[in-house]
Amino acid sequence: MESEGFVAVTAPDGKEAYKLLQAKEPFAAAVVDLVMPHIEGRDLVRYMQSERRLMKVPVIIMTTELSSRLSSDSFSAGAVAFLPKPFTDAQLKTTLHMFV
Repeated sequence: MESEGFVAVTAPDGKEAYKLLQAKEPFAAAVVDLVMPHIEGRDLVRYMQSERRLMKVPVIIMTTELSSRLSSDSFSAGAVAFLPKPFTDAQLKTTLHMFV
């Protein structure tokens, strides 16, 4: 992602991602796994939608789970895209450039 001008910040689980989101650093976009330990991806999206500073950050949900209900729930929570795993770097880049 660095070659595309993005600075990637990673978290090993939902709890650490939540802590990163609480920091005052600005985010251009968030790519969040749907299934994570401690806090689910949809719950992180809902949190972001409740925070004025984060509500405009486009969120892409990624997952190995292929269910129309899961993608629908993700969009309802506030995600702008649903990226099924496995995906290529090119697919991720294209998706990010659609919203950033």
